[in-house]
Amino acid sequence: MSESLYPPAILLLEDGKVFYGRACGAIGTTTGELCFNTGMTGYQEIFTDPSYFGQLLVATHVHIGNYGIEDHENESKGIKIAGLICRTFNDIPSRKRAQSSLKKFFVDNGIVAISDIDTRALVRYLRSKGAMNGIISSEVTDIAKLKEQLKKVPSMQGLELSSKVTTNKAYEEGDPNSKFKVALFDFGVKGNIVKCLTDRGCKVKVYPMASSVSDITSWKPDGILFSNGPGDPGAMKEEIISIAKLIDTGIPAFGICLGHQLIALANGIETYKMHSGHRGINHPVKNLLTGKSEITSQNHGFAVSEEGIKKSKNVEITHINLNDGTIEGIRLKDKPVFAVQYHPEASPGPEDARYLFDDFITLMEKNRVGAKKEKVKS
Repeated sequence: MSESLYPPAILLLEDGKVFYGRACGAIGTTTGELCFNTGMTGYQEIFTDPSYFGQLLVATHVHIGNYGIEDHENESKGIKIAGLICRTFNDIPSRKRAQSSLKKFFVDNGIVAISDIDTRALVRYLRSKGAMNGIISSEVTDIAKLKEQLKKVPSMQGLELSSKVTTNKAYEEGDPNSKFKVALFDFGVKGNIVKCLTDRGCKVKVYPMASSVSDITSWKPDGILFSNGPGDPGAMKEEIISIAKLIDTGIPAFGICLGHQLIALANGIETYKMHSGHRGINHPVKNLLTGKSEITSQNHGFAVSEEGIKKSKNVEITHINLNDGTIEGIRLKDKPVFAVQYHPEASPGPEDARYLFDDFITLMEKNRVGAKKEKVKS
């Protein structure tokens, strides 16, 4: 390996643990919370997922970059991870239709990355010690200086990040003559979530997270979707209040990942930071309503309190994680609202959970029929 092409790089963890490797992206320094993803494919979709904003991603699969980059596989505009840590970084893509290499993609986006790391050892360390901040540098080799810089990096707990990735202005997707209108509250939405709605006959209007309740309701949507996104849901006080007000309108609502957590918080149920989080495309989840299980795509470092749900008179559990028993889905008993912690749109991952978008369509249809009956009665 040429040192001119792959200069030395350092990964330093906040507890002082050091790993040495080679630079495989842009030359520079980057910081963030360390997390790991167990997916063996779909690295481009993962790197462009806004939910990873502010995080250093450890890829557990040994080969990264082997099939290059294809523009239509992006989940948002540009890379959202703060940096990458991997075992083997491949410069030359094997896929014929690849439009560029991963190296070029990283350099063009200014993303710092490090390879030749023993990622098995690193992931075992994080699973034991828990999530923590880290710093990658291919320009500074002085550990003392890196430690000082790392001390300034804020903890993910209490950190609001959705404002960094939400849309600046509202925009519409789908056929203007679609049967249903869905208002999507953008906390860092993945592009395939919008596509799953438009593919099912929805006209989608994506709203910035700073949008008011009246902004949403004045458009007269048939349904509201609260999207995924990065950061600590507990730090989003204004958004929690807005979601509570939108739920009170009786408009059918669906929450995904961060949206799931915010719906819980809007109903007085606490969230908490997980030891190391769930990130991968192979997490088993059981649907308690049907008794069926599904393999899911996940990306979250916070979760909804099971004890909080048990104390609630209005919220019930619909899905649980079969690995650790954590909450994966909830619904309200008195409003047409449901949510899941995982990603039903996948991208990347299995499509076992796509039925949830169909359930959302059914919920909007039932609500429309019910509204017509009420109108006839009056």
